[in-house]
Amino acid sequence: MDTSKYRNLWKVVEMLLLLSHGQATVEKGFSINKKVELENMKELLYVSQRLVCDYINSTDFREKRRSQSNLLETRPLKKSSSCSTIFLDDSTVSQPNLKNTIKCVTLAIYYHIRNRTSNRTLDIFDERIHPLSKDKIQDDCDQKDPDHRTIYRFVRTLFNAAQLTAECAIITLVYLERLLTYAEIDIVPSTWKRIVLGAILLASKVWDDQAVWNVDYCQILKDISVEDMNELERQFLEMLQFNINVPASVYAKYYFDLRSLADQNDVSFPTEPLSKERAQKLEAMSLAMSGALVDLHRNGMRKWYSLDNLTVLRKSAAILS
Repeated sequence: MDTSKYRNLWKVVEMLLLLSHGQATVEKGFSINKKVELENMKELLYVSQRLVCDYINSTDFREKRRSQSNLLETRPLKKSSSCSTIFLDDSTVSQPNLKNTIKCVTLAIYYHIRNRTSNRTLDIFDERIHPLSKDKIQDDCDQKDPDHRTIYRFVRTLFNAAQLTAECAIITLVYLERLLTYAEIDIVPSTWKRIVLGAILLASKVWDDQAVWNVDYCQILKDISVEDMNELERQFLEMLQFNINVPASVYAKYYFDLRSLADQNDVSFPTEPLSKERAQKLEAMSLAMSGALVDLHRNGMRKWYSLDNLTVLRKSAAILS
């Protein structure tokens, strides 16, 4: 066999199969490093602990930066007023924003359920005894707290179907907390729906001029009877000791408490620039209120006089829209 034809090919094969001395040293170094790393990680040495600590710190730092960037992307930016532009939201004490008010009220209900310290209940509010639907109720329904989205969806459905106002939502929370205090009960996963329903039912009748009848709620909640609604309303009233009066000071306190709760949970109220027409309306209402207070003071109103019974002030509603 004539090998002269393959002489050049043999040199190429030798170059591919033989490893140079310099590359062999590098490969040997990699093997030694790997062996040292494995040996150091076998025991609780300072080297192994430092390796683990450095890795955790670098991972936490990256995760923290990633979570902060995601939070900045999802959190809505708040508009700040300047010398040339003043931003006002469309929510006032006399005309709150419906969507955000319901969000804040349901947040308060959610925290009542989550932060309870006991599970005191009454049968009239227990959904396992008086179900609102024909769907099978799970045996462990009283062990799993509802999330805020579930509560919001339930309340928003009732308000949309019954065409209730934002003020009614605030009164609903007043009656709900008053019930928990007077009856000495807790709002738990198996009772929150019927307690909220009873508070909405009562608030709509007390606040709205054209109240929703109990039979109308039976059209919204298909599987509940009128007799059950009547009994729920009657016992709710008895537990409130028929105290359904909500003074203006209490209503205002709940409104501003809900605004504080919104700020704490990043619930932003929609804002818009103050227009010239809106500023003129605001100025006119301020002058009218100032004149009314001056007249009342001249007529002998004391400085500590409560504004709860001041029916004259209701003539000019603070509606800025």
